[in-house]
Amino acid sequence: MIKEKGISPDRRHFLKVSTGIAAAGLTTSLLPSQASAKSKNNKHQHKDKKLWNKVQKEFVLDKKTTYMNIGTTGSMPKDILKNYQENNKSVAENPWDMQNKFGEWPYVTEMTTSIAQGFGANADEIILNRNTTDGMCSIINGLHFESGDVILTTHHEHVAANSPLYIVAARYGVEVVYLDIPVDTGDNNITEQQFVDLFTEAANEYAGRVRLITFSHITYKTGTRLPAKRICQEVAIPNQIPTLIDGAHGIGMLNLDFHDIGCDFYTGAGHKWQCGPGATGILFVLNSAQRLDEYWSDRENPLWFINSSLGHADYLGTQLQFQYIGNDNYPAKQALTDACNMWDEIGRDVIEERVLSLSKLCKQQIKEIFPNATIYSPDIDELASAITSFNPFYDVNDLDILNEFRDRLREETGFIIRTTDFKIQQSDTEDTHALRISTHLFHDEDDVNGLVEAMLNIYNDMT
Repeated sequence: MIKEKGISPDRRHFLKVSTGIAAAGLTTSLLPSQASAKSKNNKHQHKDKKLWNKVQKEFVLDKKTTYMNIGTTGSMPKDILKNYQENNKSVAENPWDMQNKFGEWPYVTEMTTSIAQGFGANADEIILNRNTTDGMCSIINGLHFESGDVILTTHHEHVAANSPLYIVAARYGVEVVYLDIPVDTGDNNITEQQFVDLFTEAANEYAGRVRLITFSHITYKTGTRLPAKRICQEVAIPNQIPTLIDGAHGIGMLNLDFHDIGCDFYTGAGHKWQCGPGATGILFVLNSAQRLDEYWSDRENPLWFINSSLGHADYLGTQLQFQYIGNDNYPAKQALTDACNMWDEIGRDVIEERVLSLSKLCKQQIKEIFPNATIYSPDIDELASAITSFNPFYDVNDLDILNEFRDRLREETGFIIRTTDFKIQQSDTEDTHALRISTHLFHDEDDVNGLVEAMLNIYNDMT
C-alpha cells in the first residue's frame, strides 16, 4: 500500500486520479493486506482472485494472444495509457506551460517524491531517466577510472553493461573481470553462498584495485536472481567498493528497498515489469553518491555528470544534475510515475508474491510435462524470479529448432515468448539456447497451464 505519511489531501487525490486506480476499482478497500495475501483461507483466496481479475481488466493486451515476454517489454494499463495520451495533448496544445500539468521546473519533483518511498529511497535519490542502458552508461562512463583499475562483473550481463565496460577498458586501460557465475541446469543445486564466495574471492584476488562491482540483479539470460544485498553488504561495503546493479528486471517485479540492499547505484527499466511507456527508467543514486568521496578519496571528481545539461552546476545537487537533460518527455515520465503509484497501491509485496508464484507453477509444470528438458532458472526462493528459461530439446545448441518452436507457438496458439542464448561457462565454444517465459500480474494459472499444454502439443508435433 502507499504510505501517505506527510502527503497532503490534494496529493492523495492526485495519486488516485492520475493513476486511474479509482476508475479501475482498485481502491484500498479491495486490496488484500500482506497477511490476507498469504493466507490459505478460501475467503481470502477469493478476494485475491477478484483483485487479479480487476488487474487483468486494466490491460489492453490483444485478447487473441497471451503475451508472456515482459522481460523484453511490458504493456501500459489502460487508464495510465489514457492519462498519457491526454498529457501529450496538453503539451501539444500548450507547449510553453503545459497547462502546469507537471508542476514547476524541473517538472518531475512531485513525481520522484511520490514514488521514492515505494522503492525504499529518499526523493532526492531517484532520477527518472530513459532506461536501464541510460543509467548504466551514465554511471560507468561517468566514473573517474584510471589505468590499472579493475571492475568485477559476470559473464551473463546485458549489452547495456558490456558496451560501456568495453569503452572504459579501451579508453582508460581498465581491466574488466568477467566472473563465471553458477548456472542452474535443472537440479537446483546452486546457492546464494556460491555467488557471495565468487565475488569475495575476486575482491581478495584484486585487492586494492577493484573500483566497481556491477551485476544484474536478475539475469536476462536465465532469470537467476543474484543475492544483491549479500554481495553489497558482505563483499562491496567492507572493501569500500561501490556497486552498480542492473535492475532491468527488478523494478516492477520485486518489492525493492534500495537502502536495505545497500547498493550505491541501481538502474532499471520503466517499460518492462513496471509497465510504463518506452524510453523511461529509474536510476537510484545513494545519498548524492557521497560514499564515492570516501571510497575514491584519492581522486578528484569521482563521478562526472556526462549526460547532464547541468553537469557543471554542482550547487544544484546530484539529483538535478542527473535529471536535467534539457527538454524532456514529461508525459512519459508522468505515465511511469502513475504506473509506480498503481503498483504501490496494489502492494509491491503482493505483486512480487503473485508473479513469483505463477513462475514457480510454470517451472513445476514444465518439469512434470517435459521430464527431459533442461531448466536454467532456479526454483529455489532466494534465487528465483518471474523469468523461466528452459530448453525441451536434446540439442541445446540448436537455435534453428527453438526459433521454429517459438514461431509456431505464437502463430498457431497465440502464446508469445522469446528465445535467449548464453554460455554456461565463458570457455564454452558454443552458445546454449533456451526459451524464455515471463509471468506477470496480468496472467493467471490458466495462462500458465495453457502455455505448457500448447508447448507440449508443438513439441510432440516437432519430435
